[in-house]
Amino acid sequence: MQLISPVDSVFLLGESREHPMHVGGLQLFEPPAGAGPDFVRDLHEQMVAYTDFQPTFRKHPATVLGGIVDLGWTLDDDVDLDYHLRRSALPRPGRIRDLLELISRVHGTLLDRHRPLWEAYLIEGLPDDRFAVYTKVHHCLLDGVSALRLAERTLSTDPEETEVRVPWSLPPRERPKRSLPASAANRALSTLGGTLGGAAESLAGLAPSALTLARAALVEQQLTLPFRAPKTMFNVKIGGARRVAAQSWPLERIRRVKAAAGPVTVNDIVLAMCAGALRMYLQEQNALPDAPLVAMVPVSLRTEAEANAGGNQVGTILCNLATDVEDAGARLTAIGESTRGNKKVFSELPRLQALALSALMIAPLGLGSVPGFVASAPPPFNVVISNVPGPSQPLYWQGARLGGHYPFSIVLDGLALNITLVSNNDHLDFGLVGCRRSVPHLQRLLNHLEDALKDLERAVGA
Repeated sequence: MQLISPVDSVFLLGESREHPMHVGGLQLFEPPAGAGPDFVRDLHEQMVAYTDFQPTFRKHPATVLGGIVDLGWTLDDDVDLDYHLRRSALPRPGRIRDLLELISRVHGTLLDRHRPLWEAYLIEGLPDDRFAVYTKVHHCLLDGVSALRLAERTLSTDPEETEVRVPWSLPPRERPKRSLPASAANRALSTLGGTLGGAAESLAGLAPSALTLARAALVEQQLTLPFRAPKTMFNVKIGGARRVAAQSWPLERIRRVKAAAGPVTVNDIVLAMCAGALRMYLQEQNALPDAPLVAMVPVSLRTEAEANAGGNQVGTILCNLATDVEDAGARLTAIGESTRGNKKVFSELPRLQALALSALMIAPLGLGSVPGFVASAPPPFNVVISNVPGPSQPLYWQGARLGGHYPFSIVLDGLALNITLVSNNDHLDFGLVGCRRSVPHLQRLLNHLEDALKDLERAVGA
């Protein structure tokens, strides 16, 4: 029996009906020219032919000594693919709204721990013969970034390729070996949940730099620290039901704003879009606080000189979203200053210490399970906004073009909203997840994101 690692066990021990600990992804496909009415049925028949399952897709927690759980893994020798792969059809007229309502329900249900911890859905019935694939996998098996990368490996840059690849049969890629601290920290920082799981490991590297961090954070006042965020409607105890929303924006629009705005990054523009949308949404709910919202943001800590260097240098900063500022241009300036100032502190630290400080930033989320903590304590931050690099060219699946690739992550007590986006060829694909009870009318945030981008375009003359 293989033991479950301490990092992976965090996601099993922390899971409950109110807190499903899986990540999901929705891929939207356009069929190739000349595809017949049986195209999706033929795809399904080819998918079910893959019965060679990689170990990751055979795992689920074992029961040891008759009652001890979440200690070790067991691997199923006979995976019930009819259970894990499900073919569904939307009722006519098959609107995107109907698709997202289906995904909302599925994303809020727990995975069966008596089976391998993943499910896949092949969904047809969309206009123009489009179809979708939704996959969810428990975070103890794969983090969000790894799941996205695996999904991309099933696709091809060749629209003429006819092979159908499925994630459960793909062998793992060979990766160069790294030292334990760096690999553990980088895996931990790839998503919010990973960061939580790796906090304890990474904090060990913090002690040697305590004086340096204290000077940077407390004396120079460049670093945004936890527990300075205002209380909002997002920072509450959550229920188990979810609502998701998804939409794409042309990357060229964001780049034009960046070119016209000056010393800001594409990620700063994304943060400004989200900040503007959150401001509008909270105003609608009569719930906009006077103090600015604070976002937890995974960022690259690489300098321009290191842009072409190998390896990873990823950290977690807290960003002032300037939601108290009415003017979109001034809000973007404030966000750019916040991200630059926070990244500057990290860039002056050795890598291990910077990663340890990142873990320290989000460590207070571990207190969310303490009774009364979420209700009584100020939130460490208000929302998670994560921008993940994706494919830079069109991808295909048996000739069907990937139109959208929307990631759906985890929400937690005190963090009822998560915004994750992936770059996909010439678009940015946004995936929003919210607690269905705590974040009403989540889809309105999509309209507000568009309005926020238009405000930015007007503000900078793009």
